[in-house]
Amino acid sequence: MTKQSYAVIGLGRFGTSIISKLYEAGQEVMGIDINNELVDDVKSSVTHAVVLDSTDEESLKSVGIRNFDYVIVAIGNDMQASILTVMLLKEIGVKQVIAKAINKRHGQLLEKVGADWVIHPERDMGERVAHQLLSPNVLNYIELSKEYNIEEIIIPPSMKKKSLRELDLRAKYNVNAIAILNNENLIISPSPDQIIQNGDKVVVIGHREDINEFANIK
Repeated sequence: MTKQSYAVIGLGRFGTSIISKLYEAGQEVMGIDINNELVDDVKSSVTHAVVLDSTDEESLKSVGIRNFDYVIVAIGNDMQASILTVMLLKEIGVKQVIAKAINKRHGQLLEKVGADWVIHPERDMGERVAHQLLSPNVLNYIELSKEYNIEEIIIPPSMKKKSLRELDLRAKYNVNAIAILNNENLIISPSPDQIIQNGDKVVVIGHREDINEFANIK
């Protein structure tokens, strides 16, 4: 994995969960908050921890914020501070600004001031839970667009001990297998002769309706 640099502004539950995962993955991570206690709490799980007011342009510049590959604005309930921070980051020249939205209107404003990616944690998690309840064989998914997904699916018993060539997923189900997860081994672009074993999971790409039909095969 290529090492990149991340700054996370706002060290509530959402922000701290992001930095812990990034730091565990060996990335360079700076944690930023206006609250001294919150900054002290994350010092052991970040590369740098800084107390500053993210609505102050000079303070942001003083930590070299423009040099980070990604800046995540995870400010909690202060919509004004969140919006102003995003606006300043883009004016300073940060290439990729990711921002947490409290609600739909907040998300729209974040997009207008330049956020490159707006995250709606509660809405997105709700959709993910509903998706998994409706399709229990789906373990994980990435939404590519309104119509297409990448999904990790438990192989149904009827498909085990067969090769991808025999299964012919593209012709029969209109989905493409792009990887096989075998125990802890990930096989990217598997061969048509790859045999599906017990416990294997397949990562497929395709239209949502086609994947849903495939995921519900018994």
